[in-house]
Amino acid sequence: KVYPFSISNASLLCRLSGECLICGPHKVEEACEMYCRAANMFKMAKNWNAAGNAFCQAARIHMQLQNKHDSATSFIDAGNAFKKSDPNEAIKCLNAAVDIYTDMGRFTIAAKHHITIAEIYESELVDIEKAIAHYEQAADYYKGEESNSSANKCLLKVGAYAAQLEQYAKAIEIYEQVGSSTMDNPLLKYSAKEYFFKASLCHFIVDELNAKLAVEKYEEMFPAFSDSRECKLLKKLLDAHEEQNCEAFTEAIKEFDSISRLDQWQTTMLLRIKKTIQGDEGDLK
Repeated sequence: KVYPFSISNASLLCRLSGECLICGPHKVEEACEMYCRAANMFKMAKNWNAAGNAFCQAARIHMQLQNKHDSATSFIDAGNAFKKSDPNEAIKCLNAAVDIYTDMGRFTIAAKHHITIAEIYESELVDIEKAIAHYEQAADYYKGEESNSSANKCLLKVGAYAAQLEQYAKAIEIYEQVGSSTMDNPLLKYSAKEYFFKASLCHFIVDELNAKLAVEKYEEMFPAFSDSRECKLLKKLLDAHEEQNCEAFTEAIKEFDSISRLDQWQTTMLLRIKKTIQGDEGDLK
């Protein structure tokens, strides 16, 4: 029977689905189809919780029928619905799908959904440690599938957050790793200077001498870094810091920023460095 769209009909389909499950194995597939139809009706009505629950029921029945791919797809649909109403439930559904995909050896698609989970932790739940863990897992899966560009994107997210959380050694390791992997690639080598610049800033926060040695190392590894505006800025900042000259430090940053805008992450790191200069007033103006 075809049921026209309405919330009451969607609820009726869910109830009928439950009855089909009780009736016996021959009705299980019919129940699964009804749950999917009900879920789509709830989606049309923007009743995201009900849609998510119906997709979850369909996913469980697909698994019971050994339809792993369909089960994972339904869990993803459930996760997408719950994203609009209940981030924690969304994560549970997406994790269930990831488990199925990894069991099937579908690591690239599992990595994609680890990124979605990481983004929910970033924007909805503001749990950066858990976001980092999922970005790292995605990077591992991408590496295993030789998708190095996708792996690097995830690692750069981890590096940025690690530095914000003052885990500088971890951030440095990531920026050096990504910089080294891109500097020999004709299409990506332009980005290498940015990663070595970020690694240098992390070194600088920890210790001025570390930063000097790191800059020398990066120049040796990647000669093009020497001619970059980022490298020239670092050398000016190192000189100003050694002289404890707050004005020269700020002026060098202003000059750089007038041509190449500093992003929020870079500004945060530079402020942390500036605060180690005696008599600093705590801004870059």
